[in-house]
Amino acid sequence: MKGLIQRVSEASVTVNGKQIASIGPGLLLLLGVEKEDSLIEAKELCRKVLCYRIFPDEQGRMNVNVQDSGGSILIVPQFTLAADTGSGSRPGFSLAAAPERAEALYRDFLAEARNQIGFDRVGEGEFGADMKVALVNDGPVTFLLESHKKH
Repeated sequence: MKGLIQRVSEASVTVNGKQIASIGPGLLLLLGVEKEDSLIEAKELCRKVLCYRIFPDEQGRMNVNVQDSGGSILIVPQFTLAADTGSGSRPGFSLAAAPERAEALYRDFLAEARNQIGFDRVGEGEFGADMKVALVNDGPVTFLLESHKKH
């Protein structure tokens, strides 16, 4: 499972011209689910995302996580993060989870995040939809996080 996190001043998701979610300061998470992923990877990556210290402390150092900053998180499913880009000039999607499995793990990830920081601090994109994602990247600060795979 892969998560591209961006520290944002604000972010929103629009589907069919209607805004379905928005947050103020916090994290925008683009979440990619791979076919070998399970609930274990979802919980591990969620913990990592929520604990990742990328917000400034009193000295301006990245030393505070989203939970302690009081920020929110907008979680957007993005299957293209699971693409194999190792060869050629076109991405392959053989590593991506099947849509039903990916959506189930996306929902599990959302539930875990809401359980950890509260329902009102977690926004969500729409699985399988053509979404327009708007953000103001704060920094810019962007990191790619991955769960560990057990092979």
